[in-house]
Amino acid sequence: MSVKRARVNERIRTILSELLLREVSDPRLQGITVTEVSLDSELMYATVYVNALGDEEREDEVMSALKKAGGYLRHEVGQRIRLRNTPELNFRWDKSLAEAERINQLLDSLDIPEDEE
Repeated sequence: MSVKRARVNERIRTILSELLLREVSDPRLQGITVTEVSLDSELMYATVYVNALGDEEREDEVMSALKKAGGYLRHEVGQRIRLRNTPELNFRWDKSLAEAERINQLLDSLDIPEDEE
């Protein structure tokens, strides 16, 4: 990944986090975390991974609210970042946190005998 793309990814993630925290009034989007942003090589499409930490059952509600607020969020990102074109935002639910928790539980449940010397 290029340095420019990495910087733009992080900048968009920061902007979206601030918008969701301070400016979006939709109660369905309270407590949402932007975990990662991934731009394509042309900087035209951004995949935005989000999660509601500890509240996995809100996925449908949150994704519906993000779809509705997508135009506003894209406009605000365009106002705050200097790019020729504002990337189209595609929101995805980040399942990596739930998977990490599941793996931790599996590791904790293992019964590993101690080595005998």
